Amino acid sequence: MSETAAATGGGDAGGSADGAGGAGGLRERKKRQTYERLSETAIALFLEKGFEKVSVAEIAAAAEVSKPTLFRYFPAKEDLVLHRFADHEDEAARVVAGAGGRSPLAALHRHFADGLARRDPVTGLNDDPRVLAFHGLLYGTPSLVARAYAYQGRSEAALAAALAAAPVGVPAVTARLAAGQIVAVQRVLAEENWRRIAAGESADGVYPDAVVAAELGFGQLEGGIGIRSAN
Repeated sequence: MSETAAATGGGDAGGSADGAGGAGGLRERKKRQTYERLSETAIALFLEKGFEKVSVAEIAAAAEVSKPTLFRYFPAKEDLVLHRFADHEDEAARVVAGAGGRSPLAALHRHFADGLARRDPVTGLNDDPRVLAFHGLLYGTPSLVARAYAYQGRSEAALAAALAAAPVGVPAVTARLAAGQIVAVQRVLAEENWRRIAAGESADGVYPDAVVAAELGFGQLEGGIGIRSAN
């Protein structure tokens, strides 16, 4: 993983192929490497010149691929940026599926709190200049914000399915409503953390308030959507 990918919380989409033998495993590794190279090249150009001022042709030329090849990997220009969130789409669903004895909300709250503690960029609580630049690009580009809602929708769908299948599972409509509220709370918490850091505060300085805000947000969820903690 490159420095920028690490700084923005991105990783290899689809997980690691380590241990996969034969030509199939090699092809998958090369495919993921190409995804990363194209995305990294595009993001560097966007940060340098601005999203709207960089053409797909320019990205393809810089990455030494053809436009048709680039579009096979990324159907839309915006996906070159949002690829960084691809391996986070089903993160909340995975947390619920692996909750063990905890309630879904308790597991999600713990996961978010752990992310704050390790300054996970996804929580917005990270003041690395590369992370700030990436978030500035994302939140400062209307077409990227709009495209991000598609990713959010898939995250909600995966979480709703996990909630419905959990041991304390709920009806499908309730699960969908809960998933939408959970994803929205996590997004608002992350955006508030990013807003304060972008305004000049440090991640360490924001951290205590971020923990309190997360407790408030998840507390409101627990009191309002009918999924109770067992502990």
